[in-house]
Amino acid sequence: MVTGNKPLGSWLRLLAADAFVVISLAAGTIMVTRLPDAQAQAPKQQPQQQPPAPKPAQIDRNGVLILIRETLLALDQANKTGNYTVLRDLGAPDFQANSAARLSEIFAQQRRDNVDLSGVAVIDPQLTLLPQIEANGIMRMAGFFPSVPTQVNFELLYAPVGGRWRLFGLSVSFGQAAPTAPQPPPAVAPPAAQPQGKTPQAQTPPSAAPKSSGQPKQ
Repeated sequence: MVTGNKPLGSWLRLLAADAFVVISLAAGTIMVTRLPDAQAQAPKQQPQQQPPAPKPAQIDRNGVLILIRETLLALDQANKTGNYTVLRDLGAPDFQANSAARLSEIFAQQRRDNVDLSGVAVIDPQLTLLPQIEANGIMRMAGFFPSVPTQVNFELLYAPVGGRWRLFGLSVSFGQAAPTAPQPPPAVAPPAAQPQGKTPQAQTPPSAAPKSSGQPKQ
């Protein structure tokens, strides 16, 4: 996933290898696209049914925070050490289809930029997409950490494996911190009040003042 003019984010979405193909778009960015099959190419006799709409995930706030922090802190440690084994082991089987060396290639740009994600351990995220279950059973959520000076944006996917949510895909990008409120204009002092009963005298501009000859008048 790319934001802005510079591809700072790293997108990883892994699905069944026999039905999908990986397309490299840019450094640190990959996408997975489904290959068309014979059934998809054949004309449809029946009207295509709409996939079921996503439904809210049955998970409490503490569970959400644990998943988000566990994933991003594992990515942070991997970027700092160059060892992506732990991040890989946290993933679902489809995620683990990538070797640690492949993950190192995907997140190479973040290592070169010395990205620091340690702040996610103490800052609460703000969710822009509450956890929801997609039609394929994958749980999806998105949000950001409003840290300074860089805001950490994330989108995370989890698959149910053995009664637990395991990492299925992640996208992490970076942007400016949340905008601050504009500063009020400087206060302007009101003109001094004139004494009552007196008419203010016009001031002679300096350029119109008579020149002195330098000699005192006799």
